[in-house]
Amino acid sequence: MISTPVALAVLGSALMHASWNFLVKASADRLLDTVAIAVGGSVLAGVLLPFVPLPAAESCLFLGISVFVHIAYFLVLIESYKHADLSVAYPLMRGLAPVIVALCAPLFGETYSPGLLLGIGLVGLGITLPALLGLRRGITARAGLLYALGNSAIIALYTVLDGIGVRQSGSAISYTLWLFFFDAWGIFAVALWYRGINVLHYLRRRWNYALGGSVLTIGSYGIVLWAMTVAPIPAVAALRETSVIFAALLGITLLREKMGSWRAGGALVIAVGAVIIRMGA
Repeated sequence: MISTPVALAVLGSALMHASWNFLVKASADRLLDTVAIAVGGSVLAGVLLPFVPLPAAESCLFLGISVFVHIAYFLVLIESYKHADLSVAYPLMRGLAPVIVALCAPLFGETYSPGLLLGIGLVGLGITLPALLGLRRGITARAGLLYALGNSAIIALYTVLDGIGVRQSGSAISYTLWLFFFDAWGIFAVALWYRGINVLHYLRRRWNYALGGSVLTIGSYGIVLWAMTVAPIPAVAALRETSVIFAALLGITLLREKMGSWRAGGALVIAVGAVIIRMGA
């Protein structure tokens, strides 16, 4: 059962997640600003790590694998936003992930009611159908679709890894901080390979951007990992993806992207699915 406080916390996480994705999409240099947010998160985590306990040894394997999966996520995220609008790529990336997680639930001991399964399915449908219609109408670029779909699988993978890992860690805060401390350096290395020493100069100029983005990323994912320790992983994953509604609103109001009746309808289906998840989980 997802209690009201947990549900509200996950919805707050959804808003935070959509906000930092907006920052990346609106950026003039998505690679370096993504690096800035990641490195900022690592620095912030490093400052806080001395004040939290070490995660239990049982969680370290999941944490280590998840670090590399998150690096892949950041890199594919950048490519997705090169080829598609925020209000198209973001829903696709987030939409299939909770459905995949739900299908994998028996692998990590989760069970769910028919109502919960229905809610997860509605969230996935409401997120993906508008983007697929956009592809058919020539609005969504095929490359953007492929990158976004690929990232949905990556998101599902790290959700399952972190859902299991955080439950074994003994401390959601510790697991979150160690994850963010390590995963920045892979994408930082990639940026150095392509851009050289200019990366360091860029980070020095964008420290305020990095700090703001890192607070959003750590806060957003930290809330989700905590929620997974007290509620079913598939339900949390699906409810968190209501962030697509916030992303669509940011894209429309600040990036001047078009909403259209098909995206509005998708948002309504997502909202219905989220209510069913809250009632049925």
